[in-house]
Amino acid sequence: MKKIKYAGMLVAALFLGMQVVNAQNPGEQGKKKGKRMTYEQMTDMKCNRIINELGLDDKTAAKFTEVYKRYMQELQDVRQANGLRKPKVKKEGEDGKPQMTPPTDAEVEKMMRNRFTQSRKTLDIREKYYDEFRKILSPKQVAKIYDQDQTDRNKFRKEMNRRNGMKKPNGN
Repeated sequence: MKKIKYAGMLVAALFLGMQVVNAQNPGEQGKKKGKRMTYEQMTDMKCNRIINELGLDDKTAAKFTEVYKRYMQELQDVRQANGLRKPKVKKEGEDGKPQMTPPTDAEVEKMMRNRFTQSRKTLDIREKYYDEFRKILSPKQVAKIYDQDQTDRNKFRKEMNRRNGMKKPNGN
């Protein structure tokens, strides 16, 4: 009787051990999940989602897709042109982590001017494409596109903040 209990516990321990090993090494499925989508793939997904939400017919969807992809590409070009300032790294601190030096007043001034310029360019692109979208869609549909774009950016920002371990802006 003791041997049966011992054998049962051994089988259970082996089973649990296998579960831990599988959880640590997910195999091919885990590798595919970790791949990043290209910008074009994300744009295609957004475009298809908007087409489905607006319930566009094939002819309208084809026109919309062409305009939307140009719109997203122009926005991406403006975002990339500004770029992000990489913080200067000093030598390692006492805890072994690199210490970042704060930006100088001149660097902050330049970053703020670049941000204003980028905002103006982005607004110009949105106004330009509003007119193009209006040739295809109703004002309510265009508003839905712009609202969805804002929602997507907010979700992306929150996710990046979460990944970086930052607190929410309201301090929660």
